[in-house]
Amino acid sequence: MRISAELSKLAFISCAAVVLLSVFVTTHPVENAEKPNPLTIEMFSLSGLGFNWKNLTCPACKAFFTILDIALLTDENEERVARAVGEACIRLHLADAEVCRQITELFRNDFIRALQYSLLWPSEACALLVGPSCGKFDLYAPWNVTLPKVTKPAVTPPSPPPPGSPQSRVLFLTDIHWDQEYAAGSSADCKEPLCCRNESKAPVWHHREAGYWGTYSKCDLPLRTVKNLLEDVGRTGPWDWVYWTGDIPAHNVWSQTRKQQLSALSIISRLIHKNLGPNVTVYPAIGNHESTPVNSFPPPFVHGNRSLAWLYNTMAEEWASWLPEQALKTLRYAGFYSVLVQPGLRLVSLNMNFCARENFWLMVNSSDPANQLQWMVHILQASEDLGEKVHIIGHIPPGLCLSSWSWNYYHILNRYESTITGQFFGHTHVDEFQMFYDEETMTRPLGIAFIAPSATTYINLNPGYRVYFVDGNYKGSSRLVVDHETYILNLTEVNHKRPGYGGAVSIPDPSPKWTRLYRATEAYGLSTLFPSDWDRLLRGFVDDDRVFQRFWYLMHKGHVSAPCKDTCKTSLLCFLRSGKYDELQQCDLLNGFGGDMALAARKTLC
Repeated sequence: MRISAELSKLAFISCAAVVLLSVFVTTHPVENAEKPNPLTIEMFSLSGLGFNWKNLTCPACKAFFTILDIALLTDENEERVARAVGEACIRLHLADAEVCRQITELFRNDFIRALQYSLLWPSEACALLVGPSCGKFDLYAPWNVTLPKVTKPAVTPPSPPPPGSPQSRVLFLTDIHWDQEYAAGSSADCKEPLCCRNESKAPVWHHREAGYWGTYSKCDLPLRTVKNLLEDVGRTGPWDWVYWTGDIPAHNVWSQTRKQQLSALSIISRLIHKNLGPNVTVYPAIGNHESTPVNSFPPPFVHGNRSLAWLYNTMAEEWASWLPEQALKTLRYAGFYSVLVQPGLRLVSLNMNFCARENFWLMVNSSDPANQLQWMVHILQASEDLGEKVHIIGHIPPGLCLSSWSWNYYHILNRYESTITGQFFGHTHVDEFQMFYDEETMTRPLGIAFIAPSATTYINLNPGYRVYFVDGNYKGSSRLVVDHETYILNLTEVNHKRPGYGGAVSIPDPSPKWTRLYRATEAYGLSTLFPSDWDRLLRGFVDDDRVFQRFWYLMHKGHVSAPCKDTCKTSLLCFLRSGKYDELQQCDLLNGFGGDMALAARKTLC
């Protein structure tokens, strides 16, 4: 079958434009991508032309996509794609016209390069569009890490530390999202994805203007609030060490440059070092906002200007005073590392962008990118052999990852449940957790991923940070979390304008106070924070709605407008129980929601 050059151009532009547009306008992870998805097929349908891919024969489909592969190599078609995406964004009213143009220009090169390596190979595209008889579609195919042939040690249930045992006091920072263009008095309601900025203009209503210290809206933080937070934690130490799980830049993802990203990285890293001092070690992890375009994290086999060497090398420079050379080596390679925190306690810092649904580079190969999980298995086995305990930090919680990555992580956690004694994540901006159970029965709780609240206010939140109390540095220590506290800056109070001279001038609080919102053991009546305790609390949420609504309030850092009832509650309970992506789906289906609740539960702030 012969396809004209014009039809080839039209089809290429339509396909690439729709796919590219879908990457940057969605804030929801896609449905399970390991199976051909009707939504994905529909994306590629040129319904406006009365065209259906199922009408194509297999040879014709492969010929068609062979031509598209060739067309994809020309700069002329890249320009056509960019124009088509920009126009679609504007016509669909997805954002302001200038935002549409900027984000199209920002994403197009990296995305098209990834697309060249992945979707438009004829056998894969036609397997997706025509059917499995026409090829193999394995974009996110299942895969397995290899576990050592070493018998799993007998599991001993955790017990409380002996009375008077030392504790480690650990500061946890995540999702700072500093907005360099934040402007007090600007509009907190705007048509752009991020407000409270110089470009947001003046507010129509006085009560919807950006506050001095931050704003309950789709706004990030001004630098003065970030500095105030760091000054506060500098005063309230000492800290044994710090976990910091990324997302430094703001949510203006349509207009970010590499220079701006690196500037934010350097400024915030140095502010943390300045306020905490040279004797406190900070252990960072990489967020999805550190790169530009956002979520774009090519695996290490991508070289040249498309690689992330520009980001990883700068991180290694800024964090050299905190990390040893061996950790810096793997950080430069792919953004992850391991380090001994204290004798008997090892840390693994993961680059969770290699599990992220929004990272379009995983279209090329999603099978354990950078061999990160296999590397972690080697670290865990060595730690088990040495009798070390291990903490894991990362940005995106594993329950929100691609299915196969999430399954493998869960499997690793099951094997090394006696070694892994702490998991710490961020990303969702709220205060929550996810449970892990034994794979055989899915009833015995064996792990918990703590998901800490954000520093940023985005969206409609108080600024916050977390403090963990960990079983301390002594022989036989479990290194488990024994308690945690959340601290907030109450914007309602600190932005409150007090009368000045003659009552005509008003100012916000010049010396705002960060206050403790709650302590976990006190708020929930728990004597310990073992996985079994969180499992009992989770089960109690079902019948005791008073306790659940208390959790809902604390989850949003003390600023929530309405209770969580019915489907909202069911969705959240599914999320809390599901440290594995597949479990989230199954929980959803068991409750009769057919996938809708899982979609809501895994909503993320990308």
